[in-house]
Amino acid sequence: MAEHDHEIRLAAFEWLRQQAGLHGDVFSWRTLGKGFPFRGRHIPLVSPQGIFKPRQMDISLSIRTSPDGPYDDAFGPNDLLQYRYRGTDPEHPDNRGLRQAMFESKPLVYFHGLVPARYLAVWPVYIVGDDRSTLTFSVAADDQYAVTSDYGYAAEDASPRRRYVTSTVRRRLHQRGFRERVLLAYRSQCALCRLKHAKLLDAAHIIPDIEPDGVPAIRNGISMCKLHHAAFDNFVLGVTPDYEIRIREDVLEEIDGPMLQHGLKEMHGVKLSLPGRKELRPDRQLLDVRFSRFQNYG
Repeated sequence: MAEHDHEIRLAAFEWLRQQAGLHGDVFSWRTLGKGFPFRGRHIPLVSPQGIFKPRQMDISLSIRTSPDGPYDDAFGPNDLLQYRYRGTDPEHPDNRGLRQAMFESKPLVYFHGLVPARYLAVWPVYIVGDDRSTLTFSVAADDQYAVTSDYGYAAEDASPRRRYVTSTVRRRLHQRGFRERVLLAYRSQCALCRLKHAKLLDAAHIIPDIEPDGVPAIRNGISMCKLHHAAFDNFVLGVTPDYEIRIREDVLEEIDGPMLQHGLKEMHGVKLSLPGRKELRPDRQLLDVRFSRFQNYG
């Protein structure tokens, strides 16, 4: 089945690439469970277990981290993902399968749970280390262009490239995770205009993530459509610590088309639509800092 395994693996990567190009790299559990077409049938990409090998394959195809556990997967000091064994037995068949993937340098897919039933897809990833004392595998991401018919780059040392790619994946996990958590808290709608088209929504940072207080936490985020996010980032609009929307005075005085009138000027004085749970609402102290910047702009 080795040749069959190889073909299926490449078909999975190509299907993920196409779907990510159309819909983005965050997939629903339902989509992953249905899987991808291969020779007249669908092959799933995940199962309830974190380490998954379709019955048509010889070696594991994917690994998965659930957003609510049970495993505490994290990045180590070398920026590699530390993926926990299944259970505590190093010789469990799933653990042996990942060990075999390491020995044969088989590329896998990593699905990182962002919120319930939503997973960021990262591929290809490789098992590059096995530590029985901590019951963890070390995982490195690689460039998608490295996955060719022969898995590519066989003659060169892939470590520097993989360290770089894995560090960018780490940032993607934080960014996508922040967006998914904020949108879930706001019921996938803009807190200002109530637009519900998810592809047109962003998670706006109250304090930018490059600053010490710009933590990727829901309390530092507001769900906004792309128009209002751009206006917020550029201090065209602000939000008071009492959750009231303010539009900059000079913009209120402008005369322009319906987008300015209905999309911005009519937002002045309107209250944000907030999450039902108080602990998920914007932090008033962070809003106070941000609103002071808005008032002092220009």
